[in-house]
Amino acid sequence: MSAEETKPVEGKYLLYMEKPLVREGNTLCYGDKQDKCFLILEIMSYKKENKQEIPDKILIQVVDSKDPSKIVKQGQKEGLSEALKFGIAWLEIANK
Repeated sequence: MSAEETKPVEGKYLLYMEKPLVREGNTLCYGDKQDKCFLILEIMSYKKENKQEIPDKILIQVVDSKDPSKIVKQGQKEGLSEALKFGIAWLEIANK
């Protein structure tokens, strides 16, 4: 990795449980990339509820920070809240 790739991105982030949570399109990244692993949540589908689209099926991936192509653990849950809860639990175990 070059120095640019390892340089932290400057600016303000949404923090959840003291770790950055960033969304771009249907992909959410959670965690500190300086840790052993970080979390990727991919919104696979949406459902309509009260005339609004909300995330439905979520792919959860715990990814190795040094080699993001290496998936440590993967699963799928319904609902963003449920996916984030399981993903964070898996991430904490992977980072021990």
